[in-house]
Amino acid sequence: MGGDGTILRASEVARDRDVPLLGINTGHVGFLAEADPDAVEQVVADLVAGRYVVDTRMTIDVEVRAPDGSVTRDWALNEAALEKRDRARMVEVAVGVDGQAVSSFGCDGLVMATPTGSTAYAYSGGGPVIWPEVEALLLVPLSAHALFTRPLVVGPDSRLEVVIYHAGFGGAEVWCDGRRCLDAPTGSRICVTRAERPVRLARVNTAPFATRLVRKFDLPVEGWRSADASAALPARDGEAQ
Repeated sequence: MGGDGTILRASEVARDRDVPLLGINTGHVGFLAEADPDAVEQVVADLVAGRYVVDTRMTIDVEVRAPDGSVTRDWALNEAALEKRDRARMVEVAVGVDGQAVSSFGCDGLVMATPTGSTAYAYSGGGPVIWPEVEALLLVPLSAHALFTRPLVVGPDSRLEVVIYHAGFGGAEVWCDGRRCLDAPTGSRICVTRAERPVRLARVNTAPFATRLVRKFDLPVEGWRSADASAALPARDGEAQ
């Protein structure tokens, strides 16, 4: 019971034990949560009766290889976020996918996310929303100073690599789900790949993801008529209304 931060903390426990996790939202948006507090009794009844499904959410492995050869590793359900420590300067990075250099630029940071994390930090940074059943990795530059700085969506078996070639005073750091920090000094190489062990989320609400997306973000849907969707769409040239 809590907000998304609490559920991310609980995922650390549930993932190690390979048991489904169900969240009751007492925070704000609570995108990872299944229900609100006023539905607790019904949720418990549904669980006891076996009226639930389990979503398997992919996670990512995060590796930071420092210039001195030391290696630190962690994992994330939502994202690994590269952030600068020197607020007065940009962090200069080179980005690669599957061993191929893709681009280099200065930026405030980078978010490397899963589909689950596409509605979190990556979404705030201008990244696309990826449906949970889509297996992919997402990279979103934050306030990048270059022309080719669009978000990248790559396959689940791809390898995202980021080389930090200048990070100003104090270097940079990589935050996994905003909870666990890895030091990333200038010259470090960050590698993000799909992890073998997922997080399993239990759901008693079987509504489609689009329905949950609209409800959680309170999206404007005026003009859409579920009974006759074509009536809400403008006619093309030569077609009758």
